[in-house]
Amino acid sequence: MASNASAFPGSTGTGTAPAVLLPIVQQHVDEVAMLRHVRSTLLTSTQPLHALRRLDERMAAHLDGIGVAGEAGVALLDAALEGASVGAVFAAAVLALQRRDAARLLKVVELASADHQAERGLRSALGWVSVQDLQGTVRSLLGSRVGVHRAWGLAACAMHRVDAGAVLQQAAADADVRVRAAAWLVAGSLGRRDMATAARDVLRRAEPDASGPAGTPSDSELEKQAAAWALTLWRDGADELVRRHLMRDGAPQGTVGGRSTDAAWRLALMAAPMDVAQREVKQRAAAGAGKAATRQLLRMTGWVGDPQVAPWLIHHMQDDALARLAGEAFSLITGADLALLDLERKPPEGVEGAPNDNPEDENVAMDEDDSLPWPDPAKVQAWWQANAHRFVPGRRYFVGELPSPAHCIHVLKTQGQRQRVMAAEYLCLLRPGSQLFPVAAPAWRQSRWLAEEEAALS
Repeated sequence: MASNASAFPGSTGTGTAPAVLLPIVQQHVDEVAMLRHVRSTLLTSTQPLHALRRLDERMAAHLDGIGVAGEAGVALLDAALEGASVGAVFAAAVLALQRRDAARLLKVVELASADHQAERGLRSALGWVSVQDLQGTVRSLLGSRVGVHRAWGLAACAMHRVDAGAVLQQAAADADVRVRAAAWLVAGSLGRRDMATAARDVLRRAEPDASGPAGTPSDSELEKQAAAWALTLWRDGADELVRRHLMRDGAPQGTVGGRSTDAAWRLALMAAPMDVAQREVKQRAAAGAGKAATRQLLRMTGWVGDPQVAPWLIHHMQDDALARLAGEAFSLITGADLALLDLERKPPEGVEGAPNDNPEDENVAMDEDDSLPWPDPAKVQAWWQANAHRFVPGRRYFVGELPSPAHCIHVLKTQGQRQRVMAAEYLCLLRPGSQLFPVAAPAWRQSRWLAEEEAALS
């Protein structure tokens, strides 16, 4: 065996132990880091739960491979941590938590405290491992003198649907405004309607400081927006004060799914009475022009769910820059699966997603419409003419039906991640005080929770 190999602790075979093939273990390390990046993209895509499960099972297998390698696997993870990438920190944190390796976990925590990418890796590890693996760790985080550590502890509770009890109320009054903002996001996710009065008190406070650089929201503004987000999920937020704070620019970080600003506007429009939601869309339409403004309007019409916009959406399917987004909004309202119903057309020539293989092309941004089908306007128009009678103008539809708990659970089981995000939010809006379903959790855990949700409905 190669001289640079290391041995599995406690194993048997020729001599004291068989050797570890370091190239294989390195492949496990590289693959789990890469798959963690793919998973981040998948969580905002049109892929359903079973696709996430396949990916999660691959990640779990590579993590097991690193763990079985013992100290050799840990050493390779330590080397990978030098880059502080999301995937490397995720893998190192998972192994440290599962092995209860306090020294290495402390190293990961120090990295995450100083680097945003490393923090993302640690937070996802806290959501990946089991509740048993977190015993003692979350308590230590919640009791830390470092504010961001306390915020991580709160987030771990929400990701595992564990109510933090009185600790959450204390966090909402923490001296660190970032911890208070995190506390309101977690309180909203956990359905803590008993904190509604305190949340409204936050909204009524005068602003103590100005906005951040380049007009970004101040920490105080983000705390108010987080409190407004919680009030909206609890259905204690159907009034102008709450909507004003929720729909301001720069939504609270940590909301589920999509870009942060979109997440706040989406929830506000889903929760608002139909006439109010329609008014907000009209005001937005009057305030902006150009492709970017139209793209936002297309998203908003899908969130509102009024089928009377269907002809307008079909019209925009003729514009290559807007077609796929218009098709997504149409499907979000009507439930029409463009691919399954053969309502697609071939992609137009010269249109390609970014980034591409051209080394001279400086555009490295991902095409947010890349996974969406290209709708055929004529076919979609024919389908709409045959099915429009099923939809009542002015009513709110979500994936083809009026929102209901049973339909939302069906969407969580069968639809793509973008629809699943909304289904989780609708479940809270339909059942005020219920917990927000964690659509980013490991797929096997989501399947177990969905079975429990179904059993509760029957």
